[in-house]
Amino acid sequence: MASIPIVVTCTSCHMFSLAFSVSGEGFTCDKCREVVRLTEKILELESRIQSLFEDSKSVRTVENILDASNVSAHSSVPVENPLQLGNFVTVRRHSRRTKHHSTVPIKVSNRFAPLSDAPTEKPAESALVIGGSIVRNVNIEAPATIVKCLPGARASDIKSNLNVLAKTNRKFSKIVIHVGTNDVRLRQSEITKDNIKEVCELAKTMSDTVIFSGPLTAYRGDEIYSRLSSLNGWLSEWCLQNNIDFINNWKSFEGRPDLLKRDGLHPSWDGVSLLSRNLAHSLNNAKV
Repeated sequence: MASIPIVVTCTSCHMFSLAFSVSGEGFTCDKCREVVRLTEKILELESRIQSLFEDSKSVRTVENILDASNVSAHSSVPVENPLQLGNFVTVRRHSRRTKHHSTVPIKVSNRFAPLSDAPTEKPAESALVIGGSIVRNVNIEAPATIVKCLPGARASDIKSNLNVLAKTNRKFSKIVIHVGTNDVRLRQSEITKDNIKEVCELAKTMSDTVIFSGPLTAYRGDEIYSRLSSLNGWLSEWCLQNNIDFINNWKSFEGRPDLLKRDGLHPSWDGVSLLSRNLAHSLNNAKV
């Protein structure tokens, strides 16, 4: 006997469709599934573009330094003593087009040396906040607090960055980790949990106090919302069992779409302000 289609409602766009069977998680129409797929692809491309942009800036900086070095080595006019001004080096060199010396300021940077601009007088007294683009504009009114933003980062990327610091025996008074939104898009819950466990264990070797900042709510469809909610629930229990302080941002952002940008993922300015207060409160009240 042939199956009879039934009328179902899409959980995302609430449009009616005909289907022969519906899973327990509800029905999502082909159009909404395609929108989710394309949205995730756009976010992935934006993250790649940001990384390529940062790489290109580093390459241009290195090329400028090499050009200045070559001119200094081959010019008949000796280079005067450079003036070291913080992160800027002033190089005086001969110009072929003019009869006077030009002063070219070159900014020296190295994206592969994390936190190289951070205060190093008493690094063990500094608190570190590290995460993906969610923490980009976070501003914590607390002394010696370093905020490191790694756009598009997943838990494995945070671990790699901390590993670089660990090799230099860098220590912090407290470490706050905010990651998870980019991980859930992989749809590999157990791998995500294992990666979070590993990055937290590494952080414990660098600080006596490790804090995990839970994910924000997301308004990008039911799937990512459900996955983030599940991750937040697991984190709240796992952190408690493993002596890690947990910031439940979900409670603060739930039901407040005004705290997110139009993309439904990143915090608006009001959301950044609230997230900053949550982080500051946890840093000030965490046990050392």
